[in-house]
Amino acid sequence: MIPRKAYIEKLTKFKDTEFIKIITGVRRSGKTYVMQMFRDDLLSSGTKDDQIIYLSFEDVNNLKYGNATALHDYVANNISQQKTYLFFDEIQRVTDWQVAINSFRVEFNVDIYITGSNASLLSGEMATLLAGRYVEIPVYPLSFKEFRNFKGVEAYPDIQFMEYLTVGGFPTAVLSDDDEVRKIVVSGIYDSIVLRDVASRAEIRNDGLLLRLTDYLFDQSGQIISPSKVAGVLKSEGWQTANAPTVTKYLDALTKAFIFYKVQRFDIRGKERLRTMAKYYGVDTGLRNTVLGTSYRDNIGRQLETVIYFELLRRGYEINVGQYDDLEIDFVARKNNEIKYFQVTYQLPENSRRETANLAHLPDGFEKVVLTMNRMDVGNIDGVKIIHAVDWLLEE
Repeated sequence: MIPRKAYIEKLTKFKDTEFIKIITGVRRSGKTYVMQMFRDDLLSSGTKDDQIIYLSFEDVNNLKYGNATALHDYVANNISQQKTYLFFDEIQRVTDWQVAINSFRVEFNVDIYITGSNASLLSGEMATLLAGRYVEIPVYPLSFKEFRNFKGVEAYPDIQFMEYLTVGGFPTAVLSDDDEVRKIVVSGIYDSIVLRDVASRAEIRNDGLLLRLTDYLFDQSGQIISPSKVAGVLKSEGWQTANAPTVTKYLDALTKAFIFYKVQRFDIRGKERLRTMAKYYGVDTGLRNTVLGTSYRDNIGRQLETVIYFELLRRGYEINVGQYDDLEIDFVARKNNEIKYFQVTYQLPENSRRETANLAHLPDGFEKVVLTMNRMDVGNIDGVKIIHAVDWLLEE
């Protein structure tokens, strides 16, 4: 297995603590892979086989443990006298799983790791039973740095980045060199997410409207939208059942399945989040291009912006779209007491300082960066750093 070191390091950091490690992310992003790698690391470092209980609820043989009582009985009958490591993959398939997990935490000497493909894991009863006792470790499709590692080819980064935009970061797609196989793999992932994780879980009956909405969101990735605006567009196309409440419900279901990420606006001057309108970023450019039947050449600026957004998430930042008077800042990135401002552009416009001026106008002293694909743009303008996007993505 090709290691995904950043995630293993995060799991190791919380190993043998009281926290339940909850690995979240879109289906097929590599959650199971990360969990298995960590289990193998435990075994290679001296943990014995009987100290590990691993159950995947994608496996039909484990459906008999699909409720809290049955799962509890299985673990109680197989628990080691020594510290035991519990691994449960796609735990949301177990009815009342939160009750079982809380019971394990209280009754036994265990270290618990679970995965799930829906954000509802972190709400409702989960929050009540396990408040303050879990840590979420989000797993995303491969970063560009991971993509290069998986490909194992020392290609020129700028050229390979265009392949990355087209193929995306789902590991099973990246590991195939056949374009047709890749498309089949990614299409299958898309169908399983939208029709299984979204439509079924949210009890959405109008699959056609849901699919059209996802097309629209992929096409408008990085654009500020509102449910009422989207509903108006869909209704003009003949989807008469489209209205703001329905679109809101569908958007909520899509974000809970981690296929889209909602980014709220932030008033930099007033220092408050704005509730009206937001941006939505599709989780993977390869998924976007497969759904829309395009490649990296189609609106490369927006695809670049999507890649930068998810890289900031991987680096642990909380992200908002900045609003300063009538100026828009692509990303306001916060981590602890650190703030960074980012603009993303394919290249700086000739005879215009629009991209840098937006940042230069900000009155505070935090770092301001423009990320571009044009190496000729690199430098510093009015205190704003101009960095080549690929170099930034490959930073240590």
